[in-house]
Amino acid sequence: MSAVPPLVTQTTTPPPIIIQQLPPGSFWLHRWFVRLLMIALIFSLAYSARLNSEYRMYFQQDDGPTERFRSGDKQAADKIAVLEVSGTIMPPFTEHFLTAIKHIKEDEHVKGVLLVIDSPGGLVADSDQIYRKLVDLRKTKPMFVSMKRIAASGGVYVAMGCGEEGKIFAEPTTWTGSIGVIIPRYDASKLAEKVGVAADSLKTGEFKDSLDPLRALTEGDRTLWKGILDESFQRFVNIVDENRKELDADEVKGLATGQLFTAAQAKANGLVDEIGDEDDALAALQTKLGLTKARVVEFSYPVSLMSLLLGSVQAHDPETQFRKLLEMSVPRAMYFCGNVPAFAPLWQSAVGAK
Repeated sequence: MSAVPPLVTQTTTPPPIIIQQLPPGSFWLHRWFVRLLMIALIFSLAYSARLNSEYRMYFQQDDGPTERFRSGDKQAADKIAVLEVSGTIMPPFTEHFLTAIKHIKEDEHVKGVLLVIDSPGGLVADSDQIYRKLVDLRKTKPMFVSMKRIAASGGVYVAMGCGEEGKIFAEPTTWTGSIGVIIPRYDASKLAEKVGVAADSLKTGEFKDSLDPLRALTEGDRTLWKGILDESFQRFVNIVDENRKELDADEVKGLATGQLFTAAQAKANGLVDEIGDEDDALAALQTKLGLTKARVVEFSYPVSLMSLLLGSVQAHDPETQFRKLLEMSVPRAMYFCGNVPAFAPLWQSAVGAK
């Protein structure tokens, strides 16, 4: 019988763990290198966004507003379009709103329009642009108005787009009115004297630097701007007179003191027809249209990531900032409720306010 060889156990020694230390200072160098790469990536994305935006501007058409179901019967073929005027009436809101009006006008399934207003007003020219397009729209699409929290000044102006045949509803807590015109301005001439600053523009005419905040208004300035304000004011009065059958021109002028009215006061003075909310206005419009079923839709312009990136790049662009600085002194006639700084419309435009 052969002997069994003894069991031999072989042990292996694990390889040593080597910890390699970076040379002194290389850790911070590595962190800064990563940061530089991240900054380069961000600038690359922003530049690509800008190029893409310019490409879309020159070679592509605007796809228009996005239609979204709001209420009613989803299966109904006939539609009631809701147009919302929200915030200050000024670019870029104006262009988006006018595009939505065009879209609604061309949609044969839209049988009527509800204009929902929650706005203190805005620029004179923009309010008038919207009003005139609404007048054209109401020729084929009956229009009612629903006033919400505030529908003042330019908000009243665009509400007149529904015409005499349209009805204006105001919620019980709505503030409306403020019929009038304002050109925001501050007189900083006394402050300028104290700090040793004076307006000394080179100009070719007496009124070329009119409304300069570093000098007081002259009598000539006041006469000049009074004529401009009076013309815009008279246009406002005429628009209300033409579209409110309960009021004549003298009665409108009596209400055009710039004051706000509650919903009850506005109804008593003939500025609105009914006290009720948006649902009440929709139900009344649907009855007027003779529709048993209707799909209520709204239109919006969603903000894309690319728009945000491009806006961020432009906001920090020195050329853009200089241009905005120059525009701060541009006179801006407004159908607006209350006083605002001369730079407020510009600032709101920069941050994308409505």
